[in-house]
Amino acid sequence: MEKIKVAAYCRVSTDKDDQTNSLASQRRYFSEYINAHEDWILDNIYYDEGISGTQTKKRAGFNAMIDEAMHGQIDLILTKEVCRFARNTVDTLSYTRKLKDLGVGVIFTIDNIDTRDCDGELRLTIMASIAQEESRKTSERVKWGQKRRMEQGVVFGRDLLGYYVKDGKLIINEEEATVVRAIFHKYTVEGKGTHVIARELLEEGMRPKRVKCWSNTVILRVLRNEKYVGDLCQKKTFTPNYLTHDKKYNRGEEEMVYLYEHHQPIIDRELWIRTQEELKKKTPANEQKLKHSNRYWCSGKLYCGICGCHYVSRTKKLRSGLTYKAWRCYEAANHGTRKERQGELIGCDNSSINEKALLACMKFLISHIKVNYNRLRSEIISDIKALQGSTMPESVHIREHIEALHEKKRKMIDCMLEGILSKQDLAEQIAWYDKQIDELEDSLKTAIENDKIMAKQANETESYITALEDIMSFDESNQELYREILEKMVISNDVVDVYLRCLPFAVRMTVCSYGRNENYITKIMKMEILNMQ
Repeated sequence: MEKIKVAAYCRVSTDKDDQTNSLASQRRYFSEYINAHEDWILDNIYYDEGISGTQTKKRAGFNAMIDEAMHGQIDLILTKEVCRFARNTVDTLSYTRKLKDLGVGVIFTIDNIDTRDCDGELRLTIMASIAQEESRKTSERVKWGQKRRMEQGVVFGRDLLGYYVKDGKLIINEEEATVVRAIFHKYTVEGKGTHVIARELLEEGMRPKRVKCWSNTVILRVLRNEKYVGDLCQKKTFTPNYLTHDKKYNRGEEEMVYLYEHHQPIIDRELWIRTQEELKKKTPANEQKLKHSNRYWCSGKLYCGICGCHYVSRTKKLRSGLTYKAWRCYEAANHGTRKERQGELIGCDNSSINEKALLACMKFLISHIKVNYNRLRSEIISDIKALQGSTMPESVHIREHIEALHEKKRKMIDCMLEGILSKQDLAEQIAWYDKQIDELEDSLKTAIENDKIMAKQANETESYITALEDIMSFDESNQELYREILEKMVISNDVVDVYLRCLPFAVRMTVCSYGRNENYITKIMKMEILNMQ
């Protein structure tokens, strides 16, 4: 009689010693179980340790077993429970169906399920769903517990430059702290750029942590890390799906935990504040681009209608003392007319355009826009008043925070009743929340007085109205106005397509220019509306 080739699969989700012993027990169990059947022969015992069961892509042992079964090397697979095979219902059913189509059965010994039986899949579906739900509950309990510990100041994470993480606490590494202080001093006090700092640290023999070499990015990461001023922000990343375990940056999807003056700082708060202000002013990677992109009212908004490149400014001083200013396609300015060089097309045949022609187009277009300025003024003032009225007082935020803490206390009691928390854990957490509530109630008294002062200031709209009158006094030749409302211009020789932010359509103007210097004149020969679809 031909014997059935049987394989077994066992898995533990962590690599701790007690779980490792469990893995050894499982392997011994399957060896004895298979040898007890005369018509079975042991092919192999596959296993994974320290791997979650909610996904299969990282489980080398599991995938090796499936691959062997797909190639006809296995006739039957044994595993103790559905949750050992997979905690993802979709994976469980998908793999067992594929195996069944190949004539390979799966037996779950403790759950007493054999996929070869007629009711095997139904029972498997129920058990797989239960396993997945248990995994979800476990994930929620772990996340809940982690957040409570974060609120109590326990640090999750690994060592970083300047700090050790030991027993959930940040302890200063004095040797590395010197490097951190040097970075902040060089950037904020000495005014050096991040690239220069990286080079100097390399030359001075100072080494970074967890990366091979200093770089602009590494320096910026240090300068923006709140831990160096003694604060702690956690939950910067989160796991949206307990099945995939993929982490994502927290962009407001979950509440972060921020603790002020949590641990011993490496730099003082005054230096930290100055550094953050400098970082806001500077964007090193784009510093040159920003320097030039807003120099003129139409900078970065002019495009060539032939090759698609940007138009660039060209100015020259005339003998009369006047400045001649025009805009030209970048390709034409650098390579001249369109031609082929070494198999590549370069240059552009589009013509340049005088600055006065562009201004004439804007002036002509704005003069044809019908605007009820009085009505617009009234609407803006109404919006200002509505905004003032909708600004939530500080006391309201504090009351909401207090109520949120009370709600958390109520949820903790539910968790204790469900067996998630012990009575001792409940008492400790309640005491911590009560302390937070007492501190907030003290802050509430001060906030109520501040709200009274703010309420008086909110009623003073005269300063806003004066500023509004200044803004709306722009005449149609004001270049600041053009800068704000212009989205882009596309230039094709004597045809200019103008796109304004305030219009749902574009306008095409055919221009005719003649004369030189102060006698330069531009006429709009034709204007038509373009379909922007």
